[in-house]
Amino acid sequence: MDQPGPPLDGHSKGMPLDMSVTPELVAQQGWRLLSGDVPTPVAVLKTSAIEHNIAVMAHFCDAAGVRLAPHGKTTLSAELIKRQLRAGAWGITVATPHQAAAVLDAGVRRILLANEVVDRGALRWLGRRLQSDQDLDVLWYVDSPAGLDRAEQELAAVATGHDGARPDRRPGLLVELGHAGGRTGLRNDAEAIDLARAVKASPLVDLAGVAGYEGTIGTSRDPVTLGDVESFVSRLGEVFARLRAEHLLSTERRSVVTAGGSLYFDVVARVLGSQVDDHTDVVLRSGCYLTHDHGLYAQGTPSTEPGWNGSAFAPALEVWGRVLSRPEPSLAIADLGRRDVSHDAGLPVPLWHVGDGEGRRRSLSGATVSGLSDQHAFVDLGDHRDVAVGDLIGFGISHPCTTFDKWPQLLEVDDDYQVTGLVRTRF
Repeated sequence: MDQPGPPLDGHSKGMPLDMSVTPELVAQQGWRLLSGDVPTPVAVLKTSAIEHNIAVMAHFCDAAGVRLAPHGKTTLSAELIKRQLRAGAWGITVATPHQAAAVLDAGVRRILLANEVVDRGALRWLGRRLQSDQDLDVLWYVDSPAGLDRAEQELAAVATGHDGARPDRRPGLLVELGHAGGRTGLRNDAEAIDLARAVKASPLVDLAGVAGYEGTIGTSRDPVTLGDVESFVSRLGEVFARLRAEHLLSTERRSVVTAGGSLYFDVVARVLGSQVDDHTDVVLRSGCYLTHDHGLYAQGTPSTEPGWNGSAFAPALEVWGRVLSRPEPSLAIADLGRRDVSHDAGLPVPLWHVGDGEGRRRSLSGATVSGLSDQHAFVDLGDHRDVAVGDLIGFGISHPCTTFDKWPQLLEVDDDYQVTGLVRTRF
């Protein structure tokens, strides 16, 4: 295939292994993955599925009357985050100050830091950024008097002027509730109310609302798990109502109640949407909906439930490799492994077979991956004995987060696997 754009390596065909190039230049090359123009292993994003998923989630939030702050740690990609913001996202969620810095560089103006912040340097950095940037809003979690004390100490140091900052901005804190066996978050509601009173009394921080995470309760949608999720989310709403009744919530900003990963956001929207008032934003933090997957989220997504009103999410992320060896009749060894694909929530799924030079996909339904080493996948081909050395195999993944963080760059492709651009990450 001749390239319509300038070749990046001085040749007429084939992508260079050095991909330190711009998305625009990549789009000009005319590469097609199925024709063998791309070295493997390679992670690709299907543009149509990304755009579809963004639209589906935006429609859900509009219909449910909730806000969306997509979790940026799923992709940590400025290109993808900007698309989510253009579709109406309320803000962007992150998990660490490092991620907050990355999305600031992408132009994000409202950050929900969905975690406790106790690092002294990070607290001072956040304080300085808020004082020097009047259009920036950052909220983070607190679940202990010790966490509040550390924030107050470092924000006070910034407010003294030693760092050249103006002491006129107070960050918003969210009291975090947790559940037995979960991660962070207060297990006792009375302690949560006491902590909220302490935040309210502080001259350095502002009580913005309540937060929690239901995704550590389970990963299935069986009745028992859904009941436990609903009970926990109801508890968030009840504690928030207590804070409102005691006039503890900020009068300087809209209040926030936030929960909702990519498995149970429908429960969060339904339960909290019926509990809060018109002065409150229910904020979902779903992230993996953006690319969906062929494993954890394919099996647990709300978008395949009978009551779902809209289209289902579509898998957008695939990792492709070549067959290196056929050492046994039903075994193929492909050139991707633990360094290339997620494996924490299930092994990759063989989806497609492309014969070397054929340029068209055939289904690999029934084939499985039995194991991974660092750079090899053990593929049990089942009845697909025509797979040969040099052929391409396209894999679906389970849990996109831990695939994205393995790739500084991913290729965007259209539905014919023509390369249309490049997406960069900041892990």
